[in-house]
Amino acid sequence: MEKLLNHLKGKFLAGLFVVVPVGITIFILIFLFNFADGILGSYLDSLFTAMTDEEIHFPGLGMLTGAVVIYLCGLLATNVLGTQLLRWWDRLLSRIPLVKSIYTSSKQLTKVFKEGKTSYRRAVFVEWPRPGVRAIGFVTAEIVRDGEPLVVVYVPTMPNPTSGFALFFKQDEVFESGMTVEEAVKFVVSGGMVVS
Repeated sequence: MEKLLNHLKGKFLAGLFVVVPVGITIFILIFLFNFADGILGSYLDSLFTAMTDEEIHFPGLGMLTGAVVIYLCGLLATNVLGTQLLRWWDRLLSRIPLVKSIYTSSKQLTKVFKEGKTSYRRAVFVEWPRPGVRAIGFVTAEIVRDGEPLVVVYVPTMPNPTSGFALFFKQDEVFESGMTVEEAVKFVVSGGMVVS
């Protein structure tokens, strides 16, 4: 009887480790699809209902329409007239008090993602949060303050590298990690389990 219970327990745990990641992935994909489809989908459903006097719903149409809108905005942003229009739009949104803080923050965030790997120059070690403890960080800038060269190091939190601390260090307080940026990101995301 004990052998059977151990067998069931082992197989159940093995199955759990297969099913849980797949289930979470499917759940997140369904959530993202419904969210993206729901932004424009409800308006399109109302439009079709008004036109045909019947309730019609096309799953995915809101997402498809959103993709077309994003593409058209990209076309607009890459021609001369569109560039001028976007500059005017930027200036307008940058003058509205509450909108200004939200718009500029989101614009800076998208700029970071647009620049991708180039925003992290190299992976380094720094003594943080106290001397004797080394944390992995990414050099994002090198500046001079009051005649002293400083290195700006972004120290991410694990396992989510999008949150962390931007810290200023002297040049001699920053140590080479021997890892590429990609290897260091894998290290952070894996919680230190993947070490190259």
